[in-house]
Amino acid sequence: MKKWFIAFAGLLLTVTLAGCGNKTVATTNGGKITESQYYSSLKGTSSGKQVLQQMILNKVLEKQYGDKVKKSEVTKQFNKYKAQYGSSFSSVLSQSGMTQSGLKTEIRSNLLLKEAVKDNVTISDAQLKKQFKSYEPEVTVAHILVSKKSTAESIIKDLKGTKKSDLTSEFTKLAKKDSTDTATKNKGGKLSAFDSTDTSLDATFKKAAFKLQTNEYTTTPVKTQYGYHVILMLKNPGKGTVNQHKAELKSQIIDSDMNDSTVLHNVVAKVLKKGNVSIKDNDLKNILSDYLASSSSKTSGSSSSK
Repeated sequence: MKKWFIAFAGLLLTVTLAGCGNKTVATTNGGKITESQYYSSLKGTSSGKQVLQQMILNKVLEKQYGDKVKKSEVTKQFNKYKAQYGSSFSSVLSQSGMTQSGLKTEIRSNLLLKEAVKDNVTISDAQLKKQFKSYEPEVTVAHILVSKKSTAESIIKDLKGTKKSDLTSEFTKLAKKDSTDTATKNKGGKLSAFDSTDTSLDATFKKAAFKLQTNEYTTTPVKTQYGYHVILMLKNPGKGTVNQHKAELKSQIIDSDMNDSTVLHNVVAKVLKKGNVSIKDNDLKNILSDYLASSSSKTSGSSSSK
């Protein structure tokens, strides 16, 4: 989100230049500044050129992939960010010089680019198999967090004497009584479902959780930066096979490609070439030269290009 804010702040800089002419932008006792003067000054800067590149890209992406990005997808991602920032959401927007509608525009631009990546990247069976090695399906766990290892060991000892049919209810009682995680203790320690792509949870915590089958718990305390955890697996569907998870694996590879500058550069080059872009300002005629060099018809994903 942060990088989007920065990018969009730059875009706002020249939105008003679409009808660039002699309209006055500002007046001073030393004279006035017109849109054309402002434009002439801005186009010579690196930031001005980057903004024009982005505006051109947005146009061609909308033309080529606009029908593939639904309004509901934009709203869903917008609401995700809103929930993530909570009460500070408005202030974060304000500090970044962005409005809510502006963020939605930037989210749409990113989703359009993702569709372009999907369309222009070939994912091989070898890449799927490589991705599968680190893949873990979505699981649901509950945990009890305490500050001392001895406390965690005591909780595990209590669980060992519990019937399997009573395990979840006993774990819930212990979570409410002993857990220091105030956000989950009254829910029996239950966390939101997560898979191997999750970045919000501690890596050690995830590694320990993924080893558990449904209704199993960690028999030794799991130490993280937050303290000591006892983890109960509520639902683990099992890893399965590559063929069973092709869609998820492809999605993970595409997400990785969205953070790969080489892949993105190649995809953008193909999109711009197909967009039949023509620069009318002679001072800016080479603005897309880095992208409009020759390129192949398909790009390999990040797994093979790195």
